[in-house]
Amino acid sequence: MTMSSPDSARRTRLENVLPDVEKQERSSDSHDEDRRFVGIDLIAKLAVEDGEVYEAHPEKNPAWYQRLLDAGIEENGIKPVPVEQRTKTRYSNLFTVFFTGLLCLLPIPTGMLATLSFGMSLRDSSLVILFFSMLTSIPPAFMGIGGLETGMRQLVQARYSFGRYLVTVPLILNAATVTGFSLLSSVVGGQTIAALNPDHVSVKVGIIITCLVSFAVSLLGFNAVHFWERWTWIPNLIALAVAVGIGGSYLHLQSDVPPSTAPQILSYGGLIAGYFITFGGITSDYSVYYRPQGVSKVKVFFYIYLGFLLPSVPLLILGAAIGGAVNNVPSWSAAYAVTGIGGVMCEMLAPAGAFGKFVLVLIALSVIGNIALSMYSVALNLQMLLPVFTKIPRFVFILLTIGVMIPFGIQVAESWEASLGNFLAVIGYWAGCFDAVLIEELVVFRKMDYGTYDHAIWNVGRKLPPGIAALGASLASMALVVPGMAEPWYTGPIARTTGDIGFEMAFLVTALVYLPFRWAEIKLRGHL
Repeated sequence: MTMSSPDSARRTRLENVLPDVEKQERSSDSHDEDRRFVGIDLIAKLAVEDGEVYEAHPEKNPAWYQRLLDAGIEENGIKPVPVEQRTKTRYSNLFTVFFTGLLCLLPIPTGMLATLSFGMSLRDSSLVILFFSMLTSIPPAFMGIGGLETGMRQLVQARYSFGRYLVTVPLILNAATVTGFSLLSSVVGGQTIAALNPDHVSVKVGIIITCLVSFAVSLLGFNAVHFWERWTWIPNLIALAVAVGIGGSYLHLQSDVPPSTAPQILSYGGLIAGYFITFGGITSDYSVYYRPQGVSKVKVFFYIYLGFLLPSVPLLILGAAIGGAVNNVPSWSAAYAVTGIGGVMCEMLAPAGAFGKFVLVLIALSVIGNIALSMYSVALNLQMLLPVFTKIPRFVFILLTIGVMIPFGIQVAESWEASLGNFLAVIGYWAGCFDAVLIEELVVFRKMDYGTYDHAIWNVGRKLPPGIAALGASLASMALVVPGMAEPWYTGPIARTTGDIGFEMAFLVTALVYLPFRWAEIKLRGHL
């Protein structure tokens, strides 16, 4: 029997082990290479090519995602829509989408501020509401034509003035503004639901209910929002008319107040301007899929303009009338102290018994269309914050929005009247700057040629304007906006004499300063 030496045994063990070591090394190298390929593949999937526009590729979608799209969820987010995919022709939807969104409770407490907070008479309030509504609905209605003509969302169009990177400033302000409108609508809806049984249902529960129903509408996207707004104006209108018909007998009980002063008129007018002109940041979001051929721009303008004006003016005036009567009707005053406008509407409908409670539920749900509009646009704004977000499905940002809205809505409800007045006044300042820049860019520098909004550069920073002129002009206006502000927490030296003229200064000064700033920017660059 032959015995092997220790050296021989060691050699044998090494010969057996080495192939395994080499195999593991090759396997490790292979895994590293696979990880590199996975990383490259992931980057490639998340990257957005220069000038990439929306195209449907169902064959490339995962099965679960395609099922969601087949169920009706909108696929596209902020990518421009090529003209061949702008196929919708029911232009009347551009009227109903805003008409229904504003035919809700929100304008009523806004109108109440005229008589409750500003101390104006019903007559003076009505005249201010009518004049400033007609005037400040013009800019957002005009800007809404751009979606149909360019196939771009409103804040994407803003890149052709503010640039690829500085547009983040109005982007954040617009997202905050639209979220604010959602919060205010959710609060009045929540107050109205709570008014049905204030001992068992809190305003917080009402806010959660209205937000969740609105979430379902905005989650589906463009088609669902338009469908909802096209039909739900009918129950909204009937419910509001019934409430006025049953409980309007006390509206004539107005407090005697002296004639309104110029500061009162300008301050409340600025608040009304803030209500309307901020829609300039979202109007194009709802017109991007409409065919630009075969319809006049004037017709599109009036669809959007009347969609703002027709529901808002009567409800704002109704709110002013309710505000003037609240202190003269004890039951209304007590209800308003507990559940705000929802409590007042409940008292107005009390004589109708169970039917009145049913109508009150319809009135509470009238805010869903308003919240759905806002949530839809907020999701688009969030998708613009970072380039990589463009590849993340739009509905993901709806989930983020609803997660923010509910807790903030509950917080706003705790100081409702102050929150409403401060919010509407302040948002008018930045919105005045934004609307002035975009309108002047289109009318003066692009000579109403929508073709200059080239899809090939919508996400190419070096080819878009740097945005210094737009942001610089907006900041320059603050030199007169700040002294022209009149807020509970600050009143500027000019506003002490004139009232709040911050919005007027924002719009006019920005327009005047943007003209030379943008001209110099174009001269230095050699092109738009």
